[in-house]
Amino acid sequence: MSLTRMRTGKKGEELAAVFLAESGYRIVERNYRCIFGEIDIVAEEEETLVFVEVKSRRSGAYGEPQLAVGVEKQKKISRIAMHYLQEKRLHHRPARFDVVAVKLLSSGHKIELIRNAFEFAFG
Repeated sequence: MSLTRMRTGKKGEELAAVFLAESGYRIVERNYRCIFGEIDIVAEEEETLVFVEVKSRRSGAYGEPQLAVGVEKQKKISRIAMHYLQEKRLHHRPARFDVVAVKLLSSGHKIELIRNAFEFAFG
């Protein structure tokens, strides 16, 4: 991954974390890693555990950021979330997947929250 892409991703995650906190989410963990990969943000909104994927873009050349969370990415995030729930013994908690799309534009940043962006995906 190029340094520019890494910076874009980190900046987007920072903005997303602040946005979520201001929207009433409580950030539990950032960049949770396990053998299956990484989830950008694990948060709570009331009683619900929320697994958040952050996608950032500096232009519209590759489409809307949230479009990068396709079926294969959903399956990967689902596996990581299941591992998290097992590791933390949180099977009883309601959980969902949100996506935060961040556009890092010279005219100003735009952040869009997609709640319940997808269901647990397996296969």
